[in-house]
Parts: sequence; C-alpha cells; structure tokens
Amino acid sequence: MTHLLTEQDNMTPIEGIDIPKVTAWLAQHTEINAPLQFRLIAGGRSNMTFTVSDAVGRRFVLRRPPLGHLLPSAHDMAREHRLMASLAGTAVPVPEMVGLCQDTTVNGRDFYVMRFLDGVVVRDIDAGRSLTEAVRAQMSHALIDTLCALHRVDIDAVGLGNFAKREGYIERQLKRWSGQWEQSKTRDLPLIDVVRNALGERMPTPSKATIAHGDYRLSNCMMNLDGSVAGVLDWELCTLGEPMADLGGLLGYWHDPETPSEGGDPLTTGLPGFLSADEMAGLYAQAMGVSLQTVDYYRAFAQWRLACIGEGVYARYLGGQQGSQDEQLDLDKYKASIPRRVEAAARLLGLAAN
Repeated sequence: MTHLLTEQDNMTPIEGIDIPKVTAWLAQHTEINAPLQFRLIAGGRSNMTFTVSDAVGRRFVLRRPPLGHLLPSAHDMAREHRLMASLAGTAVPVPEMVGLCQDTTVNGRDFYVMRFLDGVVVRDIDAGRSLTEAVRAQMSHALIDTLCALHRVDIDAVGLGNFAKREGYIERQLKRWSGQWEQSKTRDLPLIDVVRNALGERMPTPSKATIAHGDYRLSNCMMNLDGSVAGVLDWELCTLGEPMADLGGLLGYWHDPETPSEGGDPLTTGLPGFLSADEMAGLYAQAMGVSLQTVDYYRAFAQWRLACIGEGVYARYLGGQQGSQDEQLDLDKYKASIPRRVEAAARLLGLAAN
C-alpha cells in the first residue's frame, strides 16, 4: 500500500472495480454511504488497492487480487481480512475491518474494505528525506517493537489456532515458492535451485511458532509523523510459523553498508538516523531473548524468497495484471534485481565468494 493515488472520478471506469455493483454491495452490507469515488493506489506489487470516498467524506480502503490468471493459493482476501480482524484489540496496530465480499458476481474476485489510516508510507528515499533524523531513529525502534508485539500474540487467544499449520514452516515455504517460481518464471536461473537445496539442508532448529507476517518492512507499515507505527499493512503472506523469518525479511529490505543498495527500503533506510541492520537485529534479540546465531540463514531465506516473489511480480507486470498505474515500474531494472537477490542469498550461505 502506498500514498500515491491515480486521479479517477466516480463516473470514470476503473480497472479492477465494477463501480455499480461494488457500490451497491457496500451500501447494502456496510456503513459506507453512496455515491462513492474510487481511486487506485498506485505502486502495489501484488494485490490491487483502492481508496473509497463516500457521500459524507469518509475514506476507506478496498483490496482485491490482481487482474487475470492467479496462481493457486495466492491473493486470498478472506485470509487477510480474518488475520487483521483477529488482531483488533491487541498491541499490534492494524486497520479496522469494515466488510468482506466473497460473492464473485459482484466484482469478479473477493475483496475486503477497511478504514483508511492517516499517516505516511515511507516507501522511497524522498519520503525518508522529509523526516528528521530523530524520527527516523524512532521509526527503527517502533518497527522492532511492533514486530516483537506481533510475535508475542497468543495465537489461540485471538482465534487463529487453526489459521495454518504451526510446524514445518521453512519446508512449506521452500515448497510453495519453488512451485510458484516454476509457474511464473520468465527465464532460467539455476542458482535458485542451488540456494533452495542449501536452505533445505541447513535448516536451524525452529523457534516456537508465532504469527508470521511474511512481508514485514518499513514500506508495508503506515507510520505516524512522530515515528510510531499507525498500522501494519499487506498481510497477504501471513501464516503461522518461524518468527526469525520475519526478522530476516525485515533485514532483507533494510540498509546494509556492505551490500550495494537495490533501491526501495534499503535506499531509504540508509539515511542518517535509521539504525543499521545489525542494530535492528540486536534490538529484536534483546527484546525477545533469542540468539542471532541463525540470522544469516534467515536473511538468505528472505532474499531467496523475495527473488521468487519478484519473478511473479515481474511476470504479472509483463501480462498487464496490475492495472494501469501512474507509477511506472522500470521492468528492466526490476528484472535485474531478482538474480542479485539470489546471489545475495548464496553469499549469506557461503555458496559464493564475497
């Protein structure tokens, strides 16, 4: 989710929204008052996200899967909705859910609606530069505090005991993303399989299962201007499993002075005030009482998985499944970033020279 909005009015057709049917459904099943205005939030790499403005000036957010063919088990709107609804009232800040539509005659795909959160999404270096160093430092601490809060949630107490399997997280992830790589790949990349095999052979002893966000990072959180987290967003990949994988994923997007920046979060979090990746890991370890001996394994896993996910995103953009967005993705640059992530994973596992 981002703060960039395409300019659409409520009379203009918009890809991904059947305006009359969606308006009628929302008017009947939620507190939202027609007529409505829909605007695509540009920059989403997976699910499509829209703001919805109603007749009395309130704003909401609607999420739906991308256009066209979908890979099996991907883009499950009901799963995202259930997870955030279950976290309401916990120490994890999430948007308030408003409605879930699973009647595909309404809009072709499931969708859900939640309340709009005010704040800033620090998704590029310009947004980062607008913040003071003190706020950047506070954001670093708040991200770790919120991740710890998520991993402390009692799964059974919030009704998520049957949300997913608790055991075999890494095995399940390796199988899932290997399969999706094969279904969406646009080129051969043998190192993908080499890294996957190494990850399978070197799995550490698992931690106690927690809620695992699956894509926790700065640009997937709505931040307050004081540096606190207003809401954690983009729960599409959430499951139950290994908390260290969330930490590895956060670090996979974080600035590392030893590694050339790939853009996005890493470029932003290299600004003065943001903590280093090692400092972030240390804060988590201290707060949760865990060892960081396996952190390089989970950083490698994160880079490998991000490469598999990235190939799917690249394939969807090639196929026009993300809709017409004002934000232009440099497809050549994005394509080139995928093998670099696999190479980073290999280095972290000692499979390639530093």
